[in-house]
Amino acid sequence: MKFFVDSADVAAIRELNATGLVDGVTTNPSLIAKSGARILDVVAEIAGLIDGPVSAEVTATDHDTMLKEGRKLAKIAPNIAVKVPLTMDGLKTCKALSDDGVMVNVTLCFSANQALLAAKAGASFISPFVGRLDDIGQDGMELISDIVEIYENYAFETEVLVASIRHPMHLLQAAKIGADVATLPPDVLHRLADHPLTDKGLKAFLDDWAKTGQSILDADTAEV
Repeated sequence: MKFFVDSADVAAIRELNATGLVDGVTTNPSLIAKSGARILDVVAEIAGLIDGPVSAEVTATDHDTMLKEGRKLAKIAPNIAVKVPLTMDGLKTCKALSDDGVMVNVTLCFSANQALLAAKAGASFISPFVGRLDDIGQDGMELISDIVEIYENYAFETEVLVASIRHPMHLLQAAKIGADVATLPPDVLHRLADHPLTDKGLKAFLDDWAKTGQSILDADTAEV
């Protein structure tokens, strides 16, 4: 499974990228607004840090303007994936950009029927929002299962990018289902490494090591 970071915070992305865990980044208008940066500047900076896809979202709602915005965003860097909403105008824009050879991430997906349309329009990624479905009492992971099954039935190349992930269990369930990508807020990605038994075991090791009075860095190299 690929891990994308869902953020426009360049410092947080840089820190996580150093771990080797980051395969891409997703942004959206809300994340850009939170960063306080200009969209073209921050997207260009992130695209320069990350080798994988960096999603940048259009803000128009009509096809003609979406297409102009998408083409402008795509010129920022070759690893830009243009995000378009799952509307008929968005799907039309997806088709046009895909025909241009541009990666497209179709976002705000809430049904398997919508995901089927996105794949037929040539989307590189489909972004179903599991957390927002959970918020209204529906099962977001059931949607992921349905999309994965449908895409496998017809050998669609569109990758299932699980979005609106709220906690590590969403990630675990998506990985078991076989989703291609998960986009995670930085705090959720950090939480994947947390476990109380890891903390407890590490403390025991360090307490025992402190009793020896040794330091690996200060120790002389043994002669062979």
